[in-house]
Amino acid sequence: MASRGGPRATGTDGSDFQHRERVASHYQMSVTLKSEIKKLIYTHVGIWLLLMAQMCVGHLKLLPHDQVAMPYQWEYPYLLSILPSLLGLLSFPRNNISYLVLSMISTGLFSVAPLIYGAMEMFPMAQQLYRHGKAYRFIFGFSAVSIMYLVVVVAAQVHGWQLYYSKKLLDSWFTSTQEKKKK
Repeated sequence: MASRGGPRATGTDGSDFQHRERVASHYQMSVTLKSEIKKLIYTHVGIWLLLMAQMCVGHLKLLPHDQVAMPYQWEYPYLLSILPSLLGLLSFPRNNISYLVLSMISTGLFSVAPLIYGAMEMFPMAQQLYRHGKAYRFIFGFSAVSIMYLVVVVAAQVHGWQLYYSKKLLDSWFTSTQEKKKK
């Protein structure tokens, strides 16, 4: 090909470059997955802020306990779940595999495990609410166990998708690393 404005190579109309303009699929996949994971991390931060607000209001007694109940035990270790999200965000600029792997492992420890414990911790109260219609903790007039189970379900989905997309991103990064080693 000739330079801009200069003569064209003989036998070409200048449209034969498009096959070289395509971005490799693992790079496209990496950008897409990073975007999806960022959305999930921002959703997680929103859930985390809501739980933090509930804890602050409960412990600082800003509202009466019949308005906002004291937090359940599982909510305290769940506060550490912000760390895996930060590690995930730190892994993106330079495609740092180590940070992404640490993020995935710590998501299991600090995010998924407290959610499982929370579901088990709240189960007797949910069972009592379902069988007898009695609730002892409330958040703005609603049963605290119902609201917190909703939080657990949404958070479990967020973290599940986050782990799924992180694994696919890790595979994408390994693909590009293997191709670089072959060259």
